[in-house]
Amino acid sequence: MDVDTRVLRYFVAVAECLSFTEAASRLYVAQPSLSRQIKQLETRLGTDLFVRANSTITLTSAGEALLGAARTQLSDWQHTLRLVRTAAAAESNVVRVGFVATGGGTLARQARALFTERHPDATIAPKRFDWGGEAQALRDGLADIAFVWLPADLTGLRSRVVATEQRWVAMRVSHPLARQEEISIEDLRDEPLMWTRVAPAEWVDWWAVNPRPDGSAAVWGKENDNVEEMLEHVATAASGVCIGPESMSSYYSHPDLTWRPLVDVEPLRIALAWPEDSAGSLAAQFADIVAALTSQPSPD
Repeated sequence: MDVDTRVLRYFVAVAECLSFTEAASRLYVAQPSLSRQIKQLETRLGTDLFVRANSTITLTSAGEALLGAARTQLSDWQHTLRLVRTAAAAESNVVRVGFVATGGGTLARQARALFTERHPDATIAPKRFDWGGEAQALRDGLADIAFVWLPADLTGLRSRVVATEQRWVAMRVSHPLARQEEISIEDLRDEPLMWTRVAPAEWVDWWAVNPRPDGSAAVWGKENDNVEEMLEHVATAASGVCIGPESMSSYYSHPDLTWRPLVDVEPLRIALAWPEDSAGSLAAQFADIVAALTSQPSPD
């Protein structure tokens, strides 16, 4: 009996969350659909995977047995997909460089230009991912190397920090804070911050400086799935701001927005990351170029 990997991912999410509601939120699917898929899986297996008691669920012995096997199968399938996708890109002499929003900024542009000069027969294919998706894209074989905004889960990847950027605040041009030359995190105490469910919670909290230095919580504004939505929310909402790297202020100019530096928080760290088994590949050569541009020794 074959079970597709999507259903296994659904099962693993429910088993890890022990909540259909939380799992549905993590997977971005409707809870009734998720419950139906799990029930169909149980029917196909001929056994219950969860004990459902009122508002709580626990794994049955069969569920415990399936969990380990499902994680292994999903990991093996992910590895297989990455190998196939990477081989296809290599055969076409393409290096896929992942990034989110402004990615590696000026450094990335310089690296791409120098790579093209040194490897005229190769093609750089920029691959944009939404919030916090760069590292997972590497593990999924959707990119060969990526500029990753930290914090990020870099499990199974090689990486090094190659750049930093001060964080800036975007607001409507009519916003009272627009009269200031600089913004402190205290100035944003009561300002709704645009946020997203797409990225990991720790990534969202870091950008929002949540909790604040005094222990208070951030005020959350509208949700978004990408940078364009985020900026439009700031431009059109009655109140609210967003925080991004300095490069975003020039990459994403908007007639109704203005940007100010956020002066009292740590800067964004940008890491270059790539799979551990990339030695000798075009991605490794791209990494060497970035290392030279940042005066860092190339990794072994």
